[in-house]
Amino acid sequence: MLASRPPLGQVPARSNTSGTALPPKLLVLNAGSSSLKFKIFGVDPLVAGMGGMFDRIGDKANCTLKASAPDPSGGKSRKWDLKLPAGDHTAALREILAFISDHVSGSFSREVVAVGHRIVHGLDISQPVLLDERALGRIREAAVFAPLHNPAGLQGIEAAQSVFQGVPQVAVFDTAFHATMPAYAYMYGIPYELYEKHQIRRYGFHGTSHKYLVEQAAAMLGKPVSETNVITCHLGNGSSVAAVVGGRCVDTSMGMTPLEGLLMGTRCGDVDPAVVLHIENQLGLSAQETDNLLNKKSGLLGVTGSSDLRAVIDAAQRGEGRAQLGLDMLVHRIKKYIGAYTAVLGGKVDAVVFSAGIGENSSLLRGLVLQDMQGLGMELDPEANQAAVGGRQGDIGAPSSRVRLLVIPTDEELSIAQQTLQLVQEAREGAGAAATDGGSGSAGVTARAA
Repeated sequence: MLASRPPLGQVPARSNTSGTALPPKLLVLNAGSSSLKFKIFGVDPLVAGMGGMFDRIGDKANCTLKASAPDPSGGKSRKWDLKLPAGDHTAALREILAFISDHVSGSFSREVVAVGHRIVHGLDISQPVLLDERALGRIREAAVFAPLHNPAGLQGIEAAQSVFQGVPQVAVFDTAFHATMPAYAYMYGIPYELYEKHQIRRYGFHGTSHKYLVEQAAAMLGKPVSETNVITCHLGNGSSVAAVVGGRCVDTSMGMTPLEGLLMGTRCGDVDPAVVLHIENQLGLSAQETDNLLNKKSGLLGVTGSSDLRAVIDAAQRGEGRAQLGLDMLVHRIKKYIGAYTAVLGGKVDAVVFSAGIGENSSLLRGLVLQDMQGLGMELDPEANQAAVGGRQGDIGAPSSRVRLLVIPTDEELSIAQQTLQLVQEAREGAGAAATDGGSGSAGVTARAA
């Protein structure tokens, strides 16, 4: 199929029944256990269009489809909030396509030339892959490390394959960007055979966001990615920090699972492993109950009673001690990782980047994290910091700051779209070259899926 399709940037993917060319579209999907997020992109040029989420899949009485579309004239985005029944991901995707057909394009299902999927865990896969049986097998294998996410991702893939038959499908992995970490950064100090036999190691997550932030930071600095050293802070309900040298991740705060690292909304972050054993022994909890406690009942929620940083800040400002403690713990962890990664980078840091829901919007948190960091070459401009909220990109460093301090709104869907488009184009070009040489045309796909 790939060999019969020309590169996306040269011609539209399909024609309608009258032979008129259709504008090519790319669809990005992010499947959760009971949700399906989507975003549409025009291909030439790559421009974002409608996006949204189908939530509570399987609960037919309460299924909802929320969507928004930018106004072409630059006005207010149009929004929808509908109740639609969907028993599974395939039904949800068909409802989404019917909605898009009604509100975007009646020929949308024929305009889609590629589908990009966000997959949380890919073991040691270091690049996006065209989905074939081998790649699907690796995603299933990695489900032991991401039991809530990878099976849901597979459901999204199966739904898309049933609807868009013959259309290239690409998996973009959260772990891929961190696959460049050296062994001394990703290994744990446990018996080596546990790594050899069970692949227990640090993998890191939020890789799609970190990759996007590195590229945007390099553009803001006016430097090639290959010459840029940055510390990227993806701070949301789930948070992680990455140390990046020349576009290659050399360390990151999350580990084998997203539980390690910073204090998060409901996750504990770094903790003495003996604490886990002590909790199980003293409380008589099962492994599943302990996992639930550490992932869903800890972090800011466990310390303060709220997982929402805005509520924690409000409570701290009212003088509530536990809220202040939780805020101080969060700030301390972020500051500690920035300091540690400055050392990992040998002090050669071009920029520290703040992003995601908290990093983009909480000027107070950024100010607290960067307080008294002048010794590391980081000096904040308070006015610039206050202005960089609500999705605004900015340099919040003082003119005298040796390290640039950047706020960059992340766009994981755009990054997935970019990587999907690039891989599909490369595969088609490789298939065309192989066909010209008399080959089978599959070598390029196999190499990237390995």
